[in-house]
Amino acid sequence: MKIDERHLVQLAAVAETGGVTEGAAMLGMTQPAVSRTLSMLERRVGEPLFIAGKRPLQLTPLGQQLAIQGRSILIASRKAVDIVRSFQSGTSGRIKVGGVPFFMDAVISQMIASFQLQERDILVEQSYGNMPDLLNELESSQIDMAITPIGSPELRADFEFQPLLPGRNVLTCAVGHPLLRKRSLSIEDIVTYPWVAPLPGSPLVLDLHNILITLGISELSIRYSGGSLLSVVNYIATTDALAILPHSVVFSFRGQDKISIVPVDIPQPERTLGIITRRKTYPNPAGRKFQDHIVRSFKDLKTVIERHEKSIVWGQGPFLAERER
Repeated sequence: MKIDERHLVQLAAVAETGGVTEGAAMLGMTQPAVSRTLSMLERRVGEPLFIAGKRPLQLTPLGQQLAIQGRSILIASRKAVDIVRSFQSGTSGRIKVGGVPFFMDAVISQMIASFQLQERDILVEQSYGNMPDLLNELESSQIDMAITPIGSPELRADFEFQPLLPGRNVLTCAVGHPLLRKRSLSIEDIVTYPWVAPLPGSPLVLDLHNILITLGISELSIRYSGGSLLSVVNYIATTDALAILPHSVVFSFRGQDKISIVPVDIPQPERTLGIITRRKTYPNPAGRKFQDHIVRSFKDLKTVIERHEKSIVWGQGPFLAERER
């Protein structure tokens, strides 16, 4: 025997509302159509579903059991409708975002938090990687979007790039470092102190290399490498080591009295931080809502960072390029 699930749903609606007319109205059907369905269901099971002569309608024991099953289907159907609506509106779902470690820890993690204060039913899964790995993960659908600096917006046709923030690095040291008392720096000042090496594969590796070329020196005294952002910050804060870090990353630690910017111009990368996504044949409204949130947040952050940058009295240094004032 096979019972049509739709018949059980209609039986449950009648049982829930207490009448065929009311049950039909709840389902958006006509009363004659529901009456025919119930008659067909009774013939199918070979037993009455309602107690004859009872008003309002009362179910027989068999009718009650079948109505329970129909109610489960009805509840599942309603839940499915809610899921579809919440997905289409971007109020639920899952977002997988990958990005370069220091930016993710210092900046993006806070933006994820502010996003989820508004969208509590959206799961965000964060991962780390540099650009080559991130592009591979995008292509294999392991992540929905990558937040990374790139030197050129030219990508494959199946990728899209949304710029967020121009690349800007700063020379970083501990609060109270001796270099902060100097109005100008010499090459000797740069090479005297130990340095923190950028993470392997990070764009900062190339930036540090460019600084060495600009200074005409072959190497620096690297004393620490491989640490997380918090490890690097804590190391710099308790030593006389120097490091090259993105301005936005250093800015995120303002007010913590740990690290400071050495106010001297350094060679700047020709890169832009942005969001890379893959052109898809299926939508992810939650992902689009998250991306819009990140773009808005960076727009506000960019304004604040530029204001902070203008407030610094930049001194002279041993670099070929002078900072535009």
